[in-house]
Amino acid sequence: MPGSAVTALKSLIESRRFEAVITTLIVINAVTLGLETSPAAVEAIGGLLVAIDRIILAVFVLELLARFVVYRVDFFRDPWRVFDLLVVGVALIPATGSLSVLRALRILRVLRLISIVPSLRRVVTGFITALPGMGSIILLLSLVFYVFAVMATKLYGQSFPDRFGDIGASLYTLFQIMTLEGWSDGVVRPVMEIYPTAWLFFIPFIVATSFTVLNLFIGVIVSAMEEEHDAAESAEREDDQQELLREIRALRDEVRALKRVAPPT
Repeated sequence: MPGSAVTALKSLIESRRFEAVITTLIVINAVTLGLETSPAAVEAIGGLLVAIDRIILAVFVLELLARFVVYRVDFFRDPWRVFDLLVVGVALIPATGSLSVLRALRILRVLRLISIVPSLRRVVTGFITALPGMGSIILLLSLVFYVFAVMATKLYGQSFPDRFGDIGASLYTLFQIMTLEGWSDGVVRPVMEIYPTAWLFFIPFIVATSFTVLNLFIGVIVSAMEEEHDAAESAEREDDQQELLREIRALRDEVRALKRVAPPT
């Protein structure tokens, strides 16, 4: 493809209007895929929904081909483009026979909004950046769970074998308590009817997990997202400065050119 055509194609796929069109198609595709779960909608306009789905999928394939033509090998250096390729590629696999389960994965195309909308990209990038820090917190939480699960099994396993009969049951029960889902009436109060001082075990566990360790998760994620936001703003300022410098250089070159052609006074 000639260089001028590639340049024009690049300008098209990087334009805001093109991104707006793709975003609109993703939203429409999300609606049609949701309507396909309704028997009434399928009976009324099932053929139309399938046609819209295929047309939008064709547009997505053409878009990815255009991006591959423009970026070539650099296409695979951007993780968001690879993500789009995988999401759209799943929809191209024939969903018949043993692969019929892949039909349900078509809804993954909606996740392309993440790669299209910059604010969503920053959120996901911030979350991924926070994963190393979250690893230490997960290790700490696992240690707390293990210690309390062993203690709960030894303390309450004989009287409540369904909830604390072994370490697996204790871990699951403690996880339910950590989420604060029916922890009082469903777990702790029945235990306290036999062991009145059981609150001395469960209250510290809730404080250590729900109120402390989980808040550490939130702190790490918020900190990572703030860093990602600051980095994005810094990159935007740098781009603006570079653009301003280019404009100044262009103006300086124009002034010099005018001085050369201007007649002497």
